[in-house]
Amino acid sequence: ELPESWADMQEPLLEGMCFTLKYLGMTLVEKPKGEDMAAAAIRRIVATAQVGARKFQKVILTVSPRGISLQDADTKEMVENISIYRISYCTTDKLQNKVFAYVAQSQDSRALECHAFLSPKKKIAQAVTLTVAQAFQMALDLWEAAHAGR
Repeated sequence: ELPESWADMQEPLLEGMCFTLKYLGMTLVEKPKGEDMAAAAIRRIVATAQVGARKFQKVILTVSPRGISLQDADTKEMVENISIYRISYCTTDKLQNKVFAYVAQSQDSRALECHAFLSPKKKIAQAVTLTVAQAFQMALDLWEAAHAGR
């Protein structure tokens, strides 16, 4: 349960806010941002996910000003760590409103990847999106503060 004032809380965000989601998959995208691009990518991921009868990986997605980290919910193994500087876009899909997605540049190939996650409730998908937006702002504030003295 998120408290009503959670959007105003900066302390936990510095440490990292955690959300338990199911990883739906990834698809490559042409553009770093845009609602239409994201909606099309999410449609592709969801369609592919529905074809395969596999169980989705349950992950703990942690958002902080450093970026997003993904940890396997069962094994506690680190899956991926995405720097805030590699993330170009995040959204909650309008049609699939329990789906949270972000676009980031791959560390290896420099390609743009859209990763999608299923949340238990629409409110949680929105909370993840807002938390990532806050993390961007906080990272910018921290970066500006660090460079202000120069």
